[in-house]
Amino acid sequence: MKAHYLGHVVFYVKELQRSLAFYRDLLGFREVGRIFNGAAAALTSGRTHHELLLIQVGDAPGPPPGRRRGLYHIGVKVGDSLDELRTAKQELEQAGIAIEGMSDHTVSQSLYLRDPDGNEVELYVDADEAIWKTNPDAVVSPIKPLRL
Repeated sequence: MKAHYLGHVVFYVKELQRSLAFYRDLLGFREVGRIFNGAAAALTSGRTHHELLLIQVGDAPGPPPGRRRGLYHIGVKVGDSLDELRTAKQELEQAGIAIEGMSDHTVSQSLYLRDPDGNEVELYVDADEAIWKTNPDAVVSPIKPLRL
């Protein structure tokens, strides 16, 4: 067996509308439908039928802070250039979303933030693919600070 790509992520969320405001309205995923009597929404970037499913669970406990087993973060590609990443940063700041970190991973450049339920989200752009295609070790290069 060979995995083709990661197909989708499912999040339990406290309030569906609040999470839709973040993932759909701010990050630009398109809502493609609802299930579970409207308590869940499927979203896509257009790459496949859905990359994200949000299921409202109300006041169930959220993710614990700090290092732990389980999901660390999801990565969402937001463009192909640093200019597009700068624009994303400006849009997040205008929406009052705190940027928790910015990193240059050699093969990509990233912003880190939290969704309304405290899940970490990485917004990134890829560097020239020749970097990792000619030197696969570049994927595990030391992380450098990013200044936009």
